[in-house]
Amino acid sequence: MTDGRCPSCGKPLPARAGGRGRVSKYCSPACRQKAYRERQQQGGYAVPQLIADIEQRVRRLAPQLPEVFYTDVTDLASTVGRLRRIAQLARDAAATENVTPARVTENPPENVTPAAVTEEKVTEENVTDDAVTETGTGEDGEVTAAVRAGDEWDFAGLVEPYRHELQVHCYRMVGSYDDAEDMVQETFLRAWNRRDAFEGRSTFRAWLYRIATNACLDFLRRNERRPQRYEPVPGMDNGAAEPPVRVTWLQPYPDALLADVASTDVEPERAAVSRETMELVFLAAIQHLPPRQRAVLILRDVLGWPAADTAEQLDMSVASVNSALQRARPALRRHLPERRSDWTAPAHPTSQEREILQRYMDAADQADAAVVAELLSEDVVLTMPPNPFWFVGRDAMMAFIKPSIDPASPHFQGTWKHLPTFANRQPAAAGYLRRPGTTVYRAQVLDVLRIEDGRIVEITSFEPHLFPAFGLPLTL
Repeated sequence: MTDGRCPSCGKPLPARAGGRGRVSKYCSPACRQKAYRERQQQGGYAVPQLIADIEQRVRRLAPQLPEVFYTDVTDLASTVGRLRRIAQLARDAAATENVTPARVTENPPENVTPAAVTEEKVTEENVTDDAVTETGTGEDGEVTAAVRAGDEWDFAGLVEPYRHELQVHCYRMVGSYDDAEDMVQETFLRAWNRRDAFEGRSTFRAWLYRIATNACLDFLRRNERRPQRYEPVPGMDNGAAEPPVRVTWLQPYPDALLADVASTDVEPERAAVSRETMELVFLAAIQHLPPRQRAVLILRDVLGWPAADTAEQLDMSVASVNSALQRARPALRRHLPERRSDWTAPAHPTSQEREILQRYMDAADQADAAVVAELLSEDVVLTMPPNPFWFVGRDAMMAFIKPSIDPASPHFQGTWKHLPTFANRQPAAAGYLRRPGTTVYRAQVLDVLRIEDGRIVEITSFEPHLFPAFGLPLTL
């Protein structure tokens, strides 16, 4: 905002502390929460209000002040992006075609109780809103009527505010950013097709979570995924330690998108994106759990839903939920690093982690292998999902890196430039490579760093196709 006032209460905004970053739009968490809830309940007014907001923002643009202009254009782009997503949802809803026409789940036999179908398929045909998750009460009549009315624009305006938190939920379930995006779209289309089943006995949010969870469970049944161990690569010194776990479908998640989920500064949004349950080490560990145990653990321990609500979400008995959680917790701990089993990481990358990230990027840009080695722990682990390459130990990793940054080596790749970013609440370096004989630095790799005790203990290197999701260019 450029008028310096809170759009919720009209009071002056607090003075900016300085530095770069997002400008506060509200004077307090209470006003931010109020505005957030109002947006969720806008219904059919979402599109007209967004269009009016865009018009006002365009008229306020003032390129004479570059910093303010940049902030205003960024906010404008975000609003236009939201309007575009609503338009896409309305278009898809009007087409009334589910992205997975053939239902994977089946209706359970009439004489089978919910407890008996704990490890069986959940019905998607009867996705009702029996659960009263979050508040113990249902949704208000206006929202219920808007959901059931069958107007594509009203429906799209209602579901869009939940996009990012549902994407995070699906991301935990499937471990892939790309697949999570698909699951959210599938969730919205299933919700549209089953809108008559929403009777307002639960919150709209809980109903969407139920559909999203079932969509993910269907996806995991169609695409059986099991973490494996890396295997030695012929001709490479992978290190003498045991090969790490290989999760080929694992992808990073941009921190910038997590800010939208936690924008209220209150539960449950903040809990949904806490660092300890967004780090890659947690995401990789949770992929070892059977899908239904995974869903129970996410709903109970990550989102903090009561056992009764979780049971309603998954068509299970409370006893079955508690039993699944008791099995899931120790299984998860077995796959977490010993020093991280208590999940005590700070909410965001620390100043020390940011400093190490900068030193890592500077050393890589300057081809200073000695500094890179100094930043690594002795037992550092490097993996590159989905590729089969891996290294355990500083010596093995440096033996791989040195020839690629030495201009005299036949394995020399070129010169590097890095940009800082953050993924899964961890520091990350976006690497751009300029090949010999070329003039353009092209996106090459995204290194996500796990840092403990002032040393890099793990580097997970991803392919660059997700750079746009991080707001990163593909060339420099």
